[in-house]
Amino acid sequence: MDMSGQTIGGLSFREPPYLKNHEGGLRRVGVEIEFGSVSAREAALQVRALFGGEIETEDEHRLHIRGTELGDFLSELDSQYVHRSGPAKLPALEDLQTRLRKILGDISSLVVPCEIVCPPVEIDHLPRLQDLVDALGGAGARGTSDNLFYAFGFQLNPEIASRETGYITAVLKAYLLMSDWLRAIIRLDITRQIIAFADPFPKDYAALVVDPDYWPDIERLIDDYLSYNDTRNRELDLLPLFSWLDPERVRERVRDIRVKARPAFHYRLPDANIGQSDWSLRLEWNRWCVVERLAADRERLDAMGQAYIANNNRIIGENWAIRSTEWLLT
Repeated sequence: MDMSGQTIGGLSFREPPYLKNHEGGLRRVGVEIEFGSVSAREAALQVRALFGGEIETEDEHRLHIRGTELGDFLSELDSQYVHRSGPAKLPALEDLQTRLRKILGDISSLVVPCEIVCPPVEIDHLPRLQDLVDALGGAGARGTSDNLFYAFGFQLNPEIASRETGYITAVLKAYLLMSDWLRAIIRLDITRQIIAFADPFPKDYAALVVDPDYWPDIERLIDDYLSYNDTRNRELDLLPLFSWLDPERVRERVRDIRVKARPAFHYRLPDANIGQSDWSLRLEWNRWCVVERLAADRERLDAMGQAYIANNNRIIGENWAIRSTEWLLT
C-alpha cells in the first residue's frame, strides 16, 4: 500500500484514494475540536480573526460565528446544563436562570471542555483548519495530555465517496483491521478510555465483518451493526451515516436524540492534544487516510482479514497492532 499519496496545499495533508463525494463534488470533512484553558468566547474570537464572520451570542458559553469564509462555526462549553433549552416557565425566573447557567458554566469550564464545531469544509481547505488549531494553541488552549482530568476528543467527519454498500463495507472492514494499530500509535489517553467516549468494537463483531466473504446488502450491514453497536460510543460511529441512509431502520433500535443523520463517517478515536508540538489536525487526518487506502485495496483487505481471523483463533495470538504494520509496509 502506498502510504505517501498526493498532498493537499503543500502541507503534507495526504489525499484519500477518492476525492469526489457521492454527488460528484469535492469531498468535505467536518472537524470537532475539544480543548481547555480558553473560553468559548475567546475561541470564537480566534475563529473570527482567521475567517471573518459575525459572532452571535446564544448565551455566555455558546456562540455562533456566522458567515465566515468557510461557513458557520459553533464555539461552546460542551455541557447541556449550561445552555438555555427553552423559555422559562415563569418570565421572572429567566434572569435568575441565566445567571445560574453562567455561574455553572464558569465552574464547569475548569474540567468540561470547550468545543469548536467546524462546518464541513472541502478537503483542500483542511490546512485552513490547521491554522485554527495553531491559533487556539497560541491563545493558550490545552489538550488531553495537559491534565489528568482532561478527556478531550478530536473528531473527523469525512464525507462518503459513494453510497454503494461495498464501499461503505470496505471502509468499515479497513477500520476494524486498523483499530489496534491506531490505538497503539495514538496512545489513547487513559482518562478517555475509563470514561468510555470511544470504545472499541466487540471482537466477535470485528471477526464477522473482516471475513473476506462478508459483503452484505445495506439492510444486513445496518442490522448487523445495530445488533452489536446500538450506541454512539464507538471509535468509528456509523449511526449518523446509517441514519442518513435508512432513518427508520436506525430509529427503531436507537432513540438517542444526539444522533444526527449525515453522509459521513464519524471518527471519534483521537485525543485532542492542542498545545503539544507533536500533534496536529494534519497528523490525525493522515492516519485516517491510511484506513481509506486500505479500504481501496481489495486484495490486501481480504488477505489482512484472513490473517486477522486466523490470529483471533489462536490460543495465544500475536500482537495485532504490531502485526498490522507489516501490511502497511509491504
